[in-house]
Amino acid sequence: MSINITTTPTEEGCRVAVSGEVDVSNASTLRDVLDEQLSAGEGSLAVDLADVPYIDSTGIGVLVGAAHRAKELGRTISVERPQRNVARVLSLLGVGADLNVTGAQE
Repeated sequence: MSINITTTPTEEGCRVAVSGEVDVSNASTLRDVLDEQLSAGEGSLAVDLADVPYIDSTGIGVLVGAAHRAKELGRTISVERPQRNVARVLSLLGVGADLNVTGAQE
């Protein structure tokens, strides 16, 4: 599986748009991009998951790890527009608050 990741500077910080399934085969790519954005920038980091139909525990671990790193750096991270099944998994795992999940799709 492959994912596509694009980063866009915003007034608040940076937006990272992810498309495709996020799983153990490609989660390291997402981790690298998030680490790079956290190291290089300032402000908030918004991770847009509108085009992610599936995320496994490895991908969720990457997001939680990025959230902890952002907190250490005095930055905020949010997960935006997750598809319903992805939002459900985040909620069931109890990480929605850590990830500041907003705009879950119905």
